[in-house]
Amino acid sequence: MSARALASVLWVVLLAPWRLWHRAEAGCTEERRCCPGRDPSCASTGWRMDRVYGTCFCDEACKLTGDCCYDYSQACPALPCIVGEWSHWSGCAEQCKPNLRMRRRYVKQEPKNGGEPCPILEEKSGCLEYLTYQGKDCGHEHVPAFITTSEYSKERKRRAVSPLWSSDAEEAGYCVEFKTESLSRHCTVENRPYARWMQYLREGYTVCVACQPPAMNTGNHRCSGDGLGVDGNKVLRWQAVGNPRCQGTWKKVRQVEQCSCPVVHSFIFT
Repeated sequence: MSARALASVLWVVLLAPWRLWHRAEAGCTEERRCCPGRDPSCASTGWRMDRVYGTCFCDEACKLTGDCCYDYSQACPALPCIVGEWSHWSGCAEQCKPNLRMRRRYVKQEPKNGGEPCPILEEKSGCLEYLTYQGKDCGHEHVPAFITTSEYSKERKRRAVSPLWSSDAEEAGYCVEFKTESLSRHCTVENRPYARWMQYLREGYTVCVACQPPAMNTGNHRCSGDGLGVDGNKVLRWQAVGNPRCQGTWKKVRQVEQCSCPVVHSFIFT
């Protein structure tokens, strides 16, 4: 055998183990693969995360099935969903009657490689506007008492109120305590995000309902359905804004300056 032939044989003998080792280390980086969802073609041959050698995958589903290539986390880092800030709440869909308002946020970055999924992008809430689109007072009372979560009061303070109210009137307000007598089953089974507060309405509980502008009548500075002038034995009706089937009865306990009920039992007239 010539020296050149011998050198070639030695080169093959020495190179073979390196090729085997190099192939054993093949993974997502080597294949330059990172695939969404479940993709059987997005595969390589090498060590898997579970320390088994063979076919391994570089798709998002491999984390669930446990057959990712050993370098999947480095080659395909998980990127979470990133969303923007909530928009301002919209006005009510209709004026002068109980309805819904809405706010949205938008996706800035879609999740990749099994990253954290996007949270809810739209929220709804019950509301009641007391002015028409032309700025006129609706001019009528609502019976029964319409209520919503006390969280809505934060939005009221931020938004501009009717020009009929002075700065002193904006500061005014009072709280009425009621003891719930009955409620429909539609309250306890409510599971929509904007209406989950209705689940906390319970028979026999004392709840606090705040009267604030602009729900307060501009003439008598009272809220409709607050039980003015009635004794504690009179049964009054209420209805949740956002779900007209969530309604019931209660009796007035007393009127106080400030509400002191737990947050889950604190509401506002709308």
